[in-house]
Amino acid sequence: MTASGASLAVEWGEDGVLVLRWSNPARRNALDDALVARLDEALSEAPSRARAVLLSGEGSVFCSGYDLHGLAAPTAERLPDDALMACLERLETLPLPTVALVNGAAFGAGFDLAMACDFRVGLETALFCMPPARLGIVYAMAGLSRATRLVGLSRAKMLFLSGRRLDAREALAWGLLDECSAEADRRAMELCRTLAQQAPLAVAGMKEGFHLLARPALSEEASRRMRDTRARAFASEDAREGKAAFLEKRPPRFHGR
Repeated sequence: MTASGASLAVEWGEDGVLVLRWSNPARRNALDDALVARLDEALSEAPSRARAVLLSGEGSVFCSGYDLHGLAAPTAERLPDDALMACLERLETLPLPTVALVNGAAFGAGFDLAMACDFRVGLETALFCMPPARLGIVYAMAGLSRATRLVGLSRAKMLFLSGRRLDAREALAWGLLDECSAEADRRAMELCRTLAQQAPLAVAGMKEGFHLLARPALSEEASRRMRDTRARAFASEDAREGKAAFLEKRPPRFHGR
C-alpha cells in the first residue's frame, strides 16, 4: 500500500491468468506515481508466469484518472506523465493478451489504461471521459494515437477536445468496449482463459505485428515539437487553473496563457 492508501492486488491464477486489481478508495481508484510503479513492475514480471492478464479497479470504479494532488511539475528532462506513458507502453506491447474489466468510470489516465489493453469488457455502469482540455493539458501523443485507432479521428477529437462522456451503450457503439454485460466479471475472465489457451509464441508474434502496423509514423522533429508543446501546457497558467478548479469542484476560468 502506498502512502496515499492506494494498493495493487496481484493474483497469479493456475489457469494462466494474471489478475491485477488496484484500489485507491479515497481518490476513486485514481493512479499515482507509486501505484504506476507497482503496476509497471507487475507487468514486467507477467510474461514469465502468465498467459493472459486481466486488469480492473476495485469496487464500482475502474479508475478516475491520475491523482492531481500528487501530479509533479514539469522539468527540463521530465513531463509529469512520463512514467505513466512508459507503463502504458509496456502494457500495450506486452507479449500477452490483455483484457480490461471496466467496472465503472474510466476517466483520463483510466480511460487510456483501458485503451492500452487488447480488449475491453464493461459493466452497464461503465463511463468514459477524457478531460485534458478542461485541465489545460495537452495529452500525450501515444494516448491520442490509441484513441484514434479505436474510434477514428473525428470521434477522438470529440472525446479529447470537448470532454464528452460516453456511457456503456455509446462506448460499445463507438468501439471503445468490445462487450457490455451485466455479467462483465464472468465474461472478462472467460475471455482471458480462452486467450490463455492459445499458442504463446503465435499470440506474441501477432501482437507484435499489430503493434507495428498501428505505430504512428512521426519524425523525431515532430515528436520533439509535440513534447515541447506539452511541456508548455503543463507549465501554463491554464493548467494551474484547471487543476485548482478540479480540486475545488468549480468551473475553470481559462485565459489562454
